[in-house]
Amino acid sequence: MEALFTSTLTVALAEIGDKTQLLSLLLAARFSNKWAIIAGILLATIVNHGLSAWLGQYSIQWLSSDWVQYCLSASFIAIGLWILIPDKMDEDTNLMANLGPFVATTVLFFLAEIGDKTQVATVILGAQYQSLFWVTLGTTIGMLLANIPVIYFGEALMKRLPLNTTRILAAGLFIIMGIVTGFWPRG
Repeated sequence: MEALFTSTLTVALAEIGDKTQLLSLLLAARFSNKWAIIAGILLATIVNHGLSAWLGQYSIQWLSSDWVQYCLSASFIAIGLWILIPDKMDEDTNLMANLGPFVATTVLFFLAEIGDKTQVATVILGAQYQSLFWVTLGTTIGMLLANIPVIYFGEALMKRLPLNTTRILAAGLFIIMGIVTGFWPRG
């Protein structure tokens, strides 16, 4: 259950102000079928994060336990610092508008996640927990928790939430997780 909870929380926090969250806002403004957008995010996230968790789980076998702990610690701190850099949205959505909300969302979301901080976090979580199912489920839930409110209430939500303050808090939590991971005694 720790893998599920940590994966959900980690990705929900990393997603705040992320380009895929901005993409959700843009897709919700373009398409009226909100359920198709959510289904597209769900499918893209399951595939992308499933592959990412598998990569983390597979690649960790070549490192000693000390190196794993230090790599995980450094990765959490790096993601925390990365969160402080605001994302900007590309204009790729115009190319997909004719495909409909489900296909456009699935393709754009999958592509936007490649190399994104939530994907990197998923690789790290896959390495840390060695549980493809629970990490993929948790990161997918985290992605949906962060994006569904944006899809339904995006414009009003963006006006009320202080995005910079939220981003700083999320970055701080990642940095704290990195410090705890690096210095917590192993048993």
